Amino acid sequence: MATTKLARSSRGALPAELTSFVGRRRELSETRRRLASGRLLTLIGVGGVGKTRLALRMAAEVRRTFPDGVWFVELAALQDPQLVPHTVANTLELRQVSADPSSDLAEYLEGKSLLVVLDNCEHLTDACAVLVSKLLAAAPDLRILATSRHVLGVEGEQILSVPPLSTPDAEGEVGAGDPTRYESVSLFLDRAASVAPGFTISEANRSAVVELCRRLDGIPLAIELAAVWLRILSPAQILERLEDRFRLLASGRPTAPARQQTLDATVGWSFDLCSPAEQVMWARLSVFSGGFDLEAAEEVCAGDGISRDDVLNLVASLVNKSIVLRHQATEHHTAWYQMLESIRQYGAGRITDQDQVRELRVRHRDHYRSLAHRFAAEGFGPHQADWFIRLRGESGNIRAALEFCLTEPGEASGACDIAASIWNFWFAGFLREGYRYLIRALDLATEPTSDRAHALWAASYLAMFATDFDRSATMLAECEEIAAGLDDDLLQARIKECRGQATLYQGDLPGAIALLEQAGREFRELGNALGEFDTLILLTACTFFLDDPRATQFSRQAFELAERHGAQSSMGYGLWSVGIAQWRTGDFAEATRSLRRSVRLFLPMHDLTGISFGVQALSWCAAFAEPGERAARLLGAAQAVWRTSGAKVDETNAYSVFDKRSEAQLRETLGSGASDTEAFKNAFAEGASYSFEQAVALALGEDEEPDGSDGAPAPTGGRAGAPGGLTRRETEIAALLAEGLSNKEIAARLVISQRTAETHVDHILSKLGMTSRAQVAGWVAEQRPR
Repeated sequence: MATTKLARSSRGALPAELTSFVGRRRELSETRRRLASGRLLTLIGVGGVGKTRLALRMAAEVRRTFPDGVWFVELAALQDPQLVPHTVANTLELRQVSADPSSDLAEYLEGKSLLVVLDNCEHLTDACAVLVSKLLAAAPDLRILATSRHVLGVEGEQILSVPPLSTPDAEGEVGAGDPTRYESVSLFLDRAASVAPGFTISEANRSAVVELCRRLDGIPLAIELAAVWLRILSPAQILERLEDRFRLLASGRPTAPARQQTLDATVGWSFDLCSPAEQVMWARLSVFSGGFDLEAAEEVCAGDGISRDDVLNLVASLVNKSIVLRHQATEHHTAWYQMLESIRQYGAGRITDQDQVRELRVRHRDHYRSLAHRFAAEGFGPHQADWFIRLRGESGNIRAALEFCLTEPGEASGACDIAASIWNFWFAGFLREGYRYLIRALDLATEPTSDRAHALWAASYLAMFATDFDRSATMLAECEEIAAGLDDDLLQARIKECRGQATLYQGDLPGAIALLEQAGREFRELGNALGEFDTLILLTACTFFLDDPRATQFSRQAFELAERHGAQSSMGYGLWSVGIAQWRTGDFAEATRSLRRSVRLFLPMHDLTGISFGVQALSWCAAFAEPGERAARLLGAAQAVWRTSGAKVDETNAYSVFDKRSEAQLRETLGSGASDTEAFKNAFAEGASYSFEQAVALALGEDEEPDGSDGAPAPTGGRAGAPGGLTRRETEIAALLAEGLSNKEIAARLVISQRTAETHVDHILSKLGMTSRAQVAGWVAEQRPR
C-alpha cells in the first residue's frame, strides 16, 4: 500500500497523479471552503471519476496551512479492516504502537495541526468511521479529507459529490467554439500528448474527439484508458469500438493498481461490494436511460424477490455506494437518480436471461406509456410547466421505450400511442425527433387502428412545422379515412384544427378561420381546453395576418383561458398572441413587454419553439419601433433561434411576409447607399451567427444600457460610475451571489438561462479581480451604506 507525506515546501516531490491536473475549479473551491468550515470532508463518487486526484491536488494546495504536514493514506489495497489504524500510524511515521493503535494515534495527534487524506475508504467504511471519530475527538486541530464511494456516516461529516468532468450534453453542442473549454476534452488532449506526441484537434477529428469524451461520460479513468489507444487508432476508430468499451479499454494502464487495470475491473469491484439484493437492483435499474425517479424505480424494478417497499432502501444504498447519483429535487421535479453509462452497461450485463431482459423492458415501456397518457391528460393545467420539464428529463427513457416498441416484433402500435400522446412535447423543442419516431411507427403499424389514426394526426401536425407539407396532407387524409370508422369526436375536432392550420400556411386565411372556428366550437363542447386554446392562438394568427381587429379579442381569450387553467407554457403562447396583436395596432412598447414576458415564461421549460416565436416577433417590434443596426442584428438572431427548434415557420407564406416587411423597413431606414446596404447585411449576418443564449439575450434587451426600458445590460460596457464597473444586471447578480445563490438558482430567480448566469458571474469575477464567490459577497457587503 502506498503512503505518502506531502512536503510542506513548495519544492517537495508530489505523487505522480499531480503532475497533470485538468479542470475541477469549482470542486477545488468547494473542497477548500468545506475544509475551512469543518473538520471532516468526504469526497464521494463512482470509481474512476477522479476523487483521489482531486484530494491530492487540494492537499498540495493547502499544505502550507498545516504546520505538522499533510499526510496521504492509500487504503485501496488493504483488505483487513483491523489494519486501518496500523496503516495510518505507519503513514504518520508512528512506528511504535501498542495493541491499541487507535489510542496511540489519538494521543500522538492531540496537540498537532495536520491534514490526513484517507483514500479509498469504501470497502473499509466501518473501520474508517470508528477511527476517524476517535481521532477527531482527541485532536482539535486535525482535519481529515476522505475519498470513498460511500459516506462514512460520522457525526459532523460533510459530503461533496465529485461529478464527471464537464462534457458536451449532446452532439452539436460545441458548435464552432473551442472544444477544450470542456474539461473532458482537455484531459483527453493532455493524455494524448503523452502517447501520441503532436496529436491535436483538427477539423477532421474534432467531432470524433468530442463525441468520444461525451460517450465516456466525462469519467477521467475511461478517458485516460481510451487515450492510450491513440498509439494505433484514430479518435474515430476508437469511437466505432465503444459498443464494446470494456474489451477495448481492457489493457489500459498496466502499471496502475489491479482495480484500475480496466474499466470493467473498476466497476466490477463496486459490484462485488454490493449485497445480493443491491446487485439485483443495480441490474434492473440498468433498464433506465438517462436516469429515473423513485416512482419509476418502484414501478419497473419491484417484483421477483424485491417488494415495492424495498426499492427506496435499495436505491438509497446504491446512492451511498456511489453506484447511483442523486440530484436534488427542484421546483419542478422530484429527486432524480442516475447511473453513468459505464455503470449502467455493467449492470445490464448481469442479466443474461433474455426472457428476463424482455420482461424488464416491457415493464419499462408500460411505465413510460402510462406517463405519456398522464401528460396528455394533465398537460393543460397548473402542472403544465412541471410536465414539460419532467419529460425533458425523461427524454432518454422515452426514447428507450419507443426503440423497444420499434424493434420488438408486434409492438409498433405502442410507439404510435406514446409518440402521439406527447405531440406537444415534441413541438416544444424536439420536433424533428418526434416526427421521425412517428414516421417510423407508422411505417410499421399499418393496421387502421385508433392508435394509427392519432399518430397520423400528430405526424401531420408536426410535418407542417418541418415544412413537409405534401406528406402532411397525405397523412391527414388517411387519418380522416380511419376516423370516419371510429367514434372519436376529439380526433374529428383535431383533424379540423389541423386542416385549418394547413390552410393558414397555404395562404387561404378566410378558409382557415372558418375551419378553426368550427374546431374551436367542437373542442368547447367536448370540454377540451387545450384544443380550444390552440384554435384561439391560430385564430389570432389568421386575423393578425389579415389586419383584422378581432386579433385582439382572440388573443385575450387565449391568454385568459391559459391563465385560468394555470398552464404556464400556454400562457407563454397566449402572451405571444397578445404581443403580435399589440404590434398590429402600433403599440410597439406594450408588444415588446408582452413578448419578452412570453419568452421568459418559456425559458425554464426550454421550449425552443415558443422562444423562437417570441424572438421572431420581437425582431418585428424592433424593426418598426427602433429601426437600426441593433434591429437588423435581432432579425438575424431570430433565424439563429429558429435553427435550434427544428421548425421552419419562416418559410411559410404567412409568417415570412413580416420578416420581409421588417427587412424592408430596416433597409429603408438605414439608407439605400452601398455602405448602408452593407451595414444591414453585416448586422443581420452578425445576429444570424449568434448562439442561442446570445440571441435570446439580445431579444430580452440584456444588451441594452442600464436605463433601457426592459432589459439588463450586457456583460461588457458597464455604466460609468457603477461600483466596480459592473452593469446593472451584474450588480443584481453580485447581490444574489452574496445571498449564497448558485448559478442555477440565480437563473431561476431572474428567469434567464443558466449559461447566461454563468457568463455574468465570470464577468463579475473578472471585473472585480476576484477568484471566488465568497470574495464577491464580501465586496457587496462593503458597498452597502454604513
